[in-house]
Amino acid sequence: MSSADPLSRERAHLAASRSALRAMREDVEALDISDVTANWVNAQVLQHQIEQRIKALADLSDTPLFFGRLDYLHAPGADQAEGAEGESFYIGRRHVHDADGDPMVIDWRAPVSQPFYRASKKNPMDIALRRRFGYTGGDLTAYEDEHLSDPAEAAKTSKLLQQEIERPRVGPMRDIVATIQPEQDEIVRSGLAGSVCVQGGPGTGKTAVGLHRVAYLLYAHRERLARTGTLVVGPNRSFLHYIEQVLPALGELTVGQATVDDLVAHVEVRGTDDATAATVKGDARMAQVLRRALYSHVTMPTDPVIVVRGSRRWRVPAYELEEIVQQLLDRDIRYGAAREALPQRIAHAVLVQMERSGEAPDDRVQDAVARGSAVKAAVKAIWPAVDPAKLVLRLLGDADFLAEHAAGLLDEEEQKAILWAKPARSVKSAKWSAADAVLIDEATDLIQRTPSLGHVVLDEAQDLSPMQYRAVGRRCTTGSATILGDLAQGTTPWATRSWQEALTHLGKQDAVIEELTAGFRVPTDVIAYASRLLPHIAPGLTPVASIRENPGFFEVRKITETSEVVSACRELLTNEGSVGLIAADTRIPGLTGELTAAGLDWVTPGEETTQATRLTLVPASLAKGLEYDYVVLDEPAAVVDAEPDERTGLRRLYVALTRAVSGLIVTHAAPLPDQLG
Repeated sequence: MSSADPLSRERAHLAASRSALRAMREDVEALDISDVTANWVNAQVLQHQIEQRIKALADLSDTPLFFGRLDYLHAPGADQAEGAEGESFYIGRRHVHDADGDPMVIDWRAPVSQPFYRASKKNPMDIALRRRFGYTGGDLTAYEDEHLSDPAEAAKTSKLLQQEIERPRVGPMRDIVATIQPEQDEIVRSGLAGSVCVQGGPGTGKTAVGLHRVAYLLYAHRERLARTGTLVVGPNRSFLHYIEQVLPALGELTVGQATVDDLVAHVEVRGTDDATAATVKGDARMAQVLRRALYSHVTMPTDPVIVVRGSRRWRVPAYELEEIVQQLLDRDIRYGAAREALPQRIAHAVLVQMERSGEAPDDRVQDAVARGSAVKAAVKAIWPAVDPAKLVLRLLGDADFLAEHAAGLLDEEEQKAILWAKPARSVKSAKWSAADAVLIDEATDLIQRTPSLGHVVLDEAQDLSPMQYRAVGRRCTTGSATILGDLAQGTTPWATRSWQEALTHLGKQDAVIEELTAGFRVPTDVIAYASRLLPHIAPGLTPVASIRENPGFFEVRKITETSEVVSACRELLTNEGSVGLIAADTRIPGLTGELTAAGLDWVTPGEETTQATRLTLVPASLAKGLEYDYVVLDEPAAVVDAEPDERTGLRRLYVALTRAVSGLIVTHAAPLPDQLG
């Protein structure tokens, strides 16, 4: 090949960029911090920062350094990047510069990269050429050009873009940084100040959009978010394990991950609630019940406080104490903060009397009075300390205490539903449920403010109860949030009915609601079949429209024995990529036996697939958010019947039907649900 060959030139730029990245990493590794750190603590902090930087500069062999190139007609604006007229920029996952500091690869989040995602024939954004690169493994093997400013060139679909979207997947979720679409990019680059709620059907990329938004915000507001922190909240451990590689692949290593249960882990969860009890405990009215129960501990004083200082006695009368207590109640500050303020307020009343009598006490005297036994005893009687877990223990175990504080909020049946049949003796011995832990978290926040993070991403949000929304919301009271979900995939009895209602519980009423309706993942025939359920599970939602050129593979098979399910798995494993066998939780033990007898290896959700073991056996309850190249869905009617009600069952089935990227085989011996037509 001649040196003028464009592919050779691009490969040479890739090799030079890799070499420059290696040099950047070596520069950091060679830093000597012995002379710049004043003490051991500073040295440890700086060493940690250096280690994080070295990790961020890792060159992952199978992750291309750049995936696109932009040729500008004119130099971009001074606020974007310096450059001569007609300069080219390579767009990649991170910034790479040469020995002189000149950029060789521009971070996809930089303003100068934006036209890669947004430019079009109608609005070329000063781009003459957009080039996309195709890779096999880590090797650059193809490129494709769009001449955006050439009116003669007809609009065409990018083949490389389609290939990247449809590329078989094995292992954890990967980033979509090379394939972000204009409507996704608008959400990704929305500012830190505002919260965004994304309603997106299966395969619209909402999870990826949420994760890329975090990566963008960390780029645009790094110092602020380094101070305040970021967190991704997912539905379960399997899901978090599936997505955990996305942000590190984009060079971001500092984002926390948790489930809602992790956030509220004040007690060990060993019990479960039935659907009725869990629904009542998850209702927002419980917040008011807890508030009433907590503040019932405040008792108006009937006796004066008498403080002895030397030979003198100072008397704060009961009516004055009552005024102080009422002022603290009216201020509506946290229970614990008011309790801490009370002794100082009483001591101040004593100081005022001292000053009137001609003494000149200072702050030290006030502190001494506040710490004195008389004031301490009064505070204990008026505003006692309350343990949040003990408060919830009493509410759930004492029918009279619950009735007193739930009056007018919960009816008798609801109170009965949440009362323990046998009250627990102590916080430690109680068999707390997941919903109880959320109540304890609410009580903890009523007593002491929960620290707020800078940004929280909440995925699969449609399944949260109002009280769970409140638990997440108080972790971003002074920050913003990205809320991701699909109302049609709500599979809890308390699933969200509308995003506006959910946002109110989160305390983010002003969040912008965006809807993604273009499906990049699920093939046309599969999404069309699953969408037959939409009128029954989420009337009014726009069905996902697949933009896949590959129609995918779809088949419904009537079978007579379970071994035919295993045969379908075997058949799909002849293709490249991952295979998921999804079934009702009750059918998993039987299928386990069939797979073992047939000598087929498989993993469970959350375990990583390998080239040797590409089959995952997935209980329907864990399928949400996961995806596989090919899926065998076993016995749809059993998936529906496993849920407490038909609507939840049909929603669970909708989730299971929409996990396939390239092909789906539905196997059934029992009749299919009528709603599938």
